[in-house]
Amino acid sequence: MSAPERIPARRVTGRDALDLLTRGELHVEGQIRDASNAVLLCRVSHEDREAACVYKPVRGERPLWDFPDGTLAQREVAAFEVSEALGWSLVPPTVLRDGPYGEGMCQLWIDTPEEQGDDAGLLALVDAEEPGEGWKAVGFAEVGEGRTALLVHADDARLRRLAVLDAVINNGDRKGGHLLVDAGARLYGIDHGVTFNVEDKLRTLLWGWAGEPLTEEATGALEALRGRLAEGEPLAARLAELITGAELDAVRERVAALLKSGRHREPSGEWPAIPWPPI
Repeated sequence: MSAPERIPARRVTGRDALDLLTRGELHVEGQIRDASNAVLLCRVSHEDREAACVYKPVRGERPLWDFPDGTLAQREVAAFEVSEALGWSLVPPTVLRDGPYGEGMCQLWIDTPEEQGDDAGLLALVDAEEPGEGWKAVGFAEVGEGRTALLVHADDARLRRLAVLDAVINNGDRKGGHLLVDAGARLYGIDHGVTFNVEDKLRTLLWGWAGEPLTEEATGALEALRGRLAEGEPLAARLAELITGAELDAVRERVAALLKSGRHREPSGEWPAIPWPPI
């Protein structure tokens, strides 16, 4: 999805993007109407820098019975912090700040090619019993008129990292439409409001590696993350500002469990494993 023409999207990255999102002036340019919560398209500018961004004010959030503590905006920022700590930068630069409608999450807009579909071309439904080469099976889905098709996702290293991140943050809503690939083929995951619950809420379309051994890269990233989550570390202090103490302890427990098993998460069977709608 490309930013509307009236929202410039000058390329900013890393610390420069975070500084711009934090210090820049927000100008609301439009709204994404089909979102469940208020999602505003904005231009953020500071001195000679300007970029497109998404602003989700806390006052525009719909209350959720199973997320009574904190706000969805804080959870989106926490997801970014964990992604950075893993070293994968899978979440666009995201900050918590004041804006035209009060405090909210502000995230850098990711430009995607016009021809890219809602699933970034990484998901497919195939009329087969097994996935083809380069694909991983998720499960069978009803496609109408009593027919089923096999839902598959790409056997892609970028997605595999995202599956690990989702297991760590306990993502309850990893849909196809939450996958973005920019013109440089960099993958981003967005919409991380329903994360960090103490109870197992993992719902995702990225089950293709379920039960398989973690890669050496993932194991190394998780070991480093475990160290950064220790009491007194800057990441632990930052997350304590964004999620509850019990939720932070649950993050530590999920990381420890992944390292102990050495394998990708499998569905628990106690919670719907796939989000609905899937896209």
